[in-house]
Amino acid sequence: MGEDTRRFGYPKAKQDQYALYLSKLHVEFIESWNEKFEANASNSDFDTHKVLGTGAFGVVYLVKHLSTSKYYAMKALEKEKIVKLKQIEHTYYEKKILCGLNFPFVVYMKYFFKDNVYIYFVQPFINGGEMFTHLRKMGKFEESSAKFYGAQVILALEYLHACELAYRDLKPENILIDRTGYIKITDFGFCKLVPGRTWTLCGTPEYLAPEIILSKGYGLCVDWWSLGVLLFEMSAGHPPFFAPDPMRIYEKIVVGKYKCPSHFSNELKDLLGHTLQVDTTRRYGNLKDGVLDFKNHKWFKETDWDNLLNGRIEPPFIPKVRSPSDADNFDTFEDEKIKESPVCLYEEEFEDF
Repeated sequence: MGEDTRRFGYPKAKQDQYALYLSKLHVEFIESWNEKFEANASNSDFDTHKVLGTGAFGVVYLVKHLSTSKYYAMKALEKEKIVKLKQIEHTYYEKKILCGLNFPFVVYMKYFFKDNVYIYFVQPFINGGEMFTHLRKMGKFEESSAKFYGAQVILALEYLHACELAYRDLKPENILIDRTGYIKITDFGFCKLVPGRTWTLCGTPEYLAPEIILSKGYGLCVDWWSLGVLLFEMSAGHPPFFAPDPMRIYEKIVVGKYKCPSHFSNELKDLLGHTLQVDTTRRYGNLKDGVLDFKNHKWFKETDWDNLLNGRIEPPFIPKVRSPSDADNFDTFEDEKIKESPVCLYEEEFEDF
């Protein structure tokens, strides 16, 4: 079918134009990458409200910026834990990446600073909660909802890949839903600037691409595999490859065998067949037409990509948010006090931050 007679999809001419916009964002990202982003706040600028989440390196707090009265999510990363887990470089790159991101469907760094015990990443507070929470509550999403979220993830990955960034940690826990019902991808701890290939084993077992497991060296297209896993999990309520222990999961992934639930539409099954493709030379997103293979797939035929980018499509679901500081969409955690130290710990190791 020729370009002109196509009734749906995204014309190549439009994609070429969009690619110019992405290359401009890439230039901006690289300029930011090459700059040193100095501390632009301190602990005394914020009023700490409650814990939003905890992780291996520290705690995420809901905070209020005193002079603007705006609410943020403040990630307090403990230097000692970062050093013990040998994550200094990862954390350094996470900071640099967050400082340079500028796209509607990803979070970014608003303020950054450090003290004697922690380094702090302050990002907008996305108060609709994690997609994971809503998915578990609903069991599974309607395909129309999975499509709405999946299309935004495609645009976000296209942006990250235009900046030569492999995200490497796509999963419902790392997708936040904002108060408008649109998404924001968060947690860039595994994200890496990959101009060519990389070999690091990292990610979540169920979402790992076969080439990561086989230590073959891999590039940006591992994210397209993860997109396939995400589309499946959103529509089924469980991932395509699962087993009680990671080794069994890996065996299934490497073979690429999965079973679609009977309620999946033929279009979705077809898209998954092209995305959960063990052979990277045949995987969507990695072929000569790149992301256009997704944008022009029949599963997405009702998707208006430009309106989606500009937030002009009615979301399938709007989270209940009573106020800018409402954190009810997040799990409840015990309060954790910020630690203090009279001396600056690991000053040398974190000198570059």
